[in-house]
Amino acid sequence: MTLTEFKYIVAVARERHFGRAAEACFVSQPTLSVGVKKLEEQLGVTLFERSKSDVRTTPQGDLVVEQAQRILEQVSVLKQMAKQNSDQLDGPLKLGAIFTIGPYLLPSLIPQLRELAPKMPLHIDEDYTHSLRAKLRNGEVDAIIVALPFEEPEVDVIPLYQEDFIALLPERHPWVKRESLQLADIADEVMIMLGAGHCFRDQVLEACPQCRDNSLNPQKDWITGSSIETIRQMVASGLGVSVIPKSAADFHNEKLGLVTREFEEPKPSRQVALAYRRSFPRKKALELIKQALDTIELPGKRLIS
Repeated sequence: MTLTEFKYIVAVARERHFGRAAEACFVSQPTLSVGVKKLEEQLGVTLFERSKSDVRTTPQGDLVVEQAQRILEQVSVLKQMAKQNSDQLDGPLKLGAIFTIGPYLLPSLIPQLRELAPKMPLHIDEDYTHSLRAKLRNGEVDAIIVALPFEEPEVDVIPLYQEDFIALLPERHPWVKRESLQLADIADEVMIMLGAGHCFRDQVLEACPQCRDNSLNPQKDWITGSSIETIRQMVASGLGVSVIPKSAADFHNEKLGLVTREFEEPKPSRQVALAYRRSFPRKKALELIKQALDTIELPGKRLIS
């Protein structure tokens, strides 16, 4: 058995498709299939259940793939240990970010890191928290920027900053006359929220239990959008009101006829953090990201003491 075969089975488990796994490994599908079959014969187990439309790992395959991933990570660590004096800021860094953070943070972060570490280009991956969790575990990304709480075996987190939430209103809404709002007031309005799968939706519902209750009421209007920018357009059309991260508050608001209002204390907020595999060898790169983020100004951002 070889490391190449381990890479093949990890890719098949991740992609659940032999063709896509072959593309990810930059080999032909027959080459990958032969490698997987050879490993199955050496181990004496069937790693994958194959059908016309899908590929799934068997119970034994789950264990083998998990161990193969650990071995590949340890090989990466060994390579880094063998180059103790090498520059950890030399080489690409694969960074993930959730959809409600990436568009508002990365345009400031990327040029900062380019200036601080010109030999460390960023490969960016925006996705849902649950998808980034799997990609981090499988080594598809090196670190991810997410909202806490975030727990995963063998993964550590670096708290980055606290971010307030803010109300988004159409400019003719009667609340525009008020300087601030109570979060509970939102529950009485037509709410426009992100759809299931977005952790920000869950954070708003946790901060406003009244909203959660109303969302389960079939008599209550409840509208979902696929992104904050879609929600912004819906609010501008007068369909309802919304709660968004304050970092996203000022994008095209005046042009769209939108107004934001702060919430009264205690303000709803989220804590943003950098998560990474404990075995990841380039800790200096992560420290540099934290350093750069500390200097970036975002609306509603408060450093964690």
